[in-house]
Amino acid sequence: MSGNSSRSPGVGPEEFRRLMARFATGVTVATTRDKSGKPQGMTASAVAAVSLEPPILLVCVDHAADFHAAVSGAPRFALSVLSSNQEHLARRFAEDRPDRFDGVPWQEGAGGLPLLDGAVAHLVCGQWGTHEAGDHTVFFGRLEEGTAFDRLPLIHFRGGYTTTGPA
Repeated sequence: MSGNSSRSPGVGPEEFRRLMARFATGVTVATTRDKSGKPQGMTASAVAAVSLEPPILLVCVDHAADFHAAVSGAPRFALSVLSSNQEHLARRFAEDRPDRFDGVPWQEGAGGLPLLDGAVAHLVCGQWGTHEAGDHTVFFGRLEEGTAFDRLPLIHFRGGYTTTGPA
């Protein structure tokens, strides 16, 4: 089967969403700065490691998301891997609102990128390439720096949030 097919036979968008909801994923907030320097961010669970040498990851962004324009023109982006007590941030950054960062504690990482306080990890990436995939763009980032913290992660599963791991 060709990877360029625009539609899978017999599987529509709702069924695809239902099936993929059975795949538990971590939850991140992808961030960058737009051309004016304003922090931009969105909730992203379509994130994956691609390569160890060099260290490359990917994040998928819907063409309709306001974050798409910001990350498309940025030399870098960052990911804050959300912790179990940050569901409110996952929901906030998933909403279509211009003030996502208002009142949210964050710090500047490399290149002035916003990194959310209280996360499980921070990853700062230089843009490494893109690939168009249906209604999304896959952004590849080469990891430039990262920090891990000893916290439980937030997990997205079957359309809701949960956590796992030892207390």
